Amino acid sequence: MLQNDNRGFCTSSSKNPPPKLLDFTKIEISRLPTVIILGRPNVGKSALFNRLIRRREALVYNTPNDHVTRDIREGVAKLGHLRFRVLDSAGLEAEATSGSILHRTASFTANVLSNSHSLLFLTDGRAGLHPLDQEVGKWLRRNAPQIKPILVMNKSESLFDSDDSLASAANEMSRLGFGDPIAISAETGLGMHGLFLSLKPVLEDYMLRFLNDESAQENSCGDETSSAEVDESKLPLQLAIVGRPNVGKSTLLNTLLQEERVLVGPEAGLTRDAIRTQFEFQGRTIYLVDTAGWLQRTKLEKGASSLSIMQSRKSLLRAHIIALVLDADEIVNAKRSMKHAEVVIARRAVEEGRGLVVIVNKMDLLRGKNKSSSYEQILEAVQHEIQTIIPQVTGIPVVFISALEGRGRTTVLHQVIDTYEKWCTRLSTARLNRWLKKVMSRHSWKDQAAQPKIKYFTQVKARPPTFVAFVSGKTKLSDTDIRFLTKSLKDDFDLGGIPIRIMQRAIAKKDAGGSSKSSHPIGRVTERVKSDKRDRGDLVESKA
Repeated sequence: MLQNDNRGFCTSSSKNPPPKLLDFTKIEISRLPTVIILGRPNVGKSALFNRLIRRREALVYNTPNDHVTRDIREGVAKLGHLRFRVLDSAGLEAEATSGSILHRTASFTANVLSNSHSLLFLTDGRAGLHPLDQEVGKWLRRNAPQIKPILVMNKSESLFDSDDSLASAANEMSRLGFGDPIAISAETGLGMHGLFLSLKPVLEDYMLRFLNDESAQENSCGDETSSAEVDESKLPLQLAIVGRPNVGKSTLLNTLLQEERVLVGPEAGLTRDAIRTQFEFQGRTIYLVDTAGWLQRTKLEKGASSLSIMQSRKSLLRAHIIALVLDADEIVNAKRSMKHAEVVIARRAVEEGRGLVVIVNKMDLLRGKNKSSSYEQILEAVQHEIQTIIPQVTGIPVVFISALEGRGRTTVLHQVIDTYEKWCTRLSTARLNRWLKKVMSRHSWKDQAAQPKIKYFTQVKARPPTFVAFVSGKTKLSDTDIRFLTKSLKDDFDLGGIPIRIMQRAIAKKDAGGSSKSSHPIGRVTERVKSDKRDRGDLVESKA
C-alpha cells in the first residue's frame, strides 16, 4: 500500500518497500527544479515552452529576420509525472554586435543559466545542422560547463515517417558533441515521451538530494516552520504593470523583484511577451506581470506587435490590481498627465472592476534647481487630472518614484497591497444597516414624500465590493442618490480608490406592506439575487 509522506514521496508500508517514487505534485513551485530552453533564433523554443506548460502563453510567430522572444518567460511544466519550472529564452547569436539587443539578451540569458538545474539545447531538424547551432554549442561550453545539455531536435514531424531520414538527421546533430538528439515536434507533441525519459533521472536526482538536505535541516532546526504556514495562507495578489511604451515598466518590475529579471533599454517596445513572475513581500505572494507597451491596435500593426497588444489586454483582465505607469518627463513636456492610451487603460480598469494604482516614474529627471517648479506642479496636477478623467472613483492613489534609482519600491508595494485589501473588503449586513440609518438621516431630500424607502442594505460580493439596496414603493434610487451612497461608503469605510457597485432591488408589495400584489421591476434587469425571506426581484446596477 502506497502512502504519501510530508516531503512529496510515495512510500510503501510493506516490509520490503520498493524504491521511493517522487510525487512532484506535492512539492511547492518555488522548490521545483528549473529547466531552461536554449538555442539559436526560430528553432521553436516558445512552441516547446507552450507545449510543456500546456497552454499558449508565449508568443509564437515565424519571423526569420527578427526575434519574437526577448525576455525570460517562466512557467510550470507538466511532462508525465514530472513537474518543473521551465524558462523560455531569447534566441542566442554568439556573434551579435556588442551593445545590441541580441548581445544584451545573451548576457542576460547567461546570468539566468547560472541558476538553472538542467537545459534543453533545441535545434531545428527540418533545417539540419546550422553554423549558429555550433556557435551556441561553444557558448554553452563557455557559460555553463557545470550543466550537461539535453540535445533536442525540434520540427521532426516529417522525419518520423522515414527511419533513414530520422537517423541521418540525428547523426548530423550529434556532431555538436552533446550526444544523440531527442527528436520531437513541439507543434504536434510527437517525441515528448523520449524527452520525458531523458529529463526524468536528472530531475528526480536533483529533487532527492534537495529534499534529503532539507529534511536534515528540519531535524536540526526543530519545529520552527509554523510561521511560514501562516504566511502561505494569504491569498496571492495578481498585479499587472501597464502603460505606453518606454515609460519604465520593465525597470519597475526589476526594481520590485530586486533582480535583473527582464531586459531593459532605451529602445521603445523592447518588451513583447507579457512576463509573469512570482515573489514574496512581507509574507504575501504577489504574481507580477510586465506587459508590452499599450498601443491602439491598427491595421498597420501586424505580426508580433499585434500579438503583444492583444496579450497586454488579456493581462489587464486577469489582474486584481492595475499599476498604470506614467512618465514624469513626458508630463512636463506635454503639460498633461495622461495621453489617450493611458486614459483608455485607466477607464478600462475601472469598468472591469479592478483596483487602480497610478505610478509616476522617472522623477529623478526632474531634480535640480531649474526643474524644482516642474516637480511641484506634477505632484498637484496628476491627482487632479486623474480625478477629472475618472470622476466615478475618488481617491485613486498616485505614487511618485524613480525605478532606475530604486526609490519608491516599498511605497509602491504597500500602496498596491492596501488597494487590494480594500478591493477584497466584506462588510456585514448588520453593520451596513446601522450605517444606512445614520447616512439616510443626513441626506437632504427635496421632497420627503418622494424619498425612496430602503428597507435594508447588504453586500453580495467583494472584488470589487458590490452592494444591493432593497427598495419598497414606486420610488427608486436616482443617480444622485446612488452617488451619495457611494461617496458615503467610501468616506465611512475607507474604500476610496477602488470601484464600488451599488444595485437596487424592488421588493414585492406583500413583503413591504402585507399586500398580495407585487411591484413592477425597477429599471433594467441586470442581475438576480436569491433571498429565502423575500420573493425574487430585479436589479438595477450602477457602477461607481
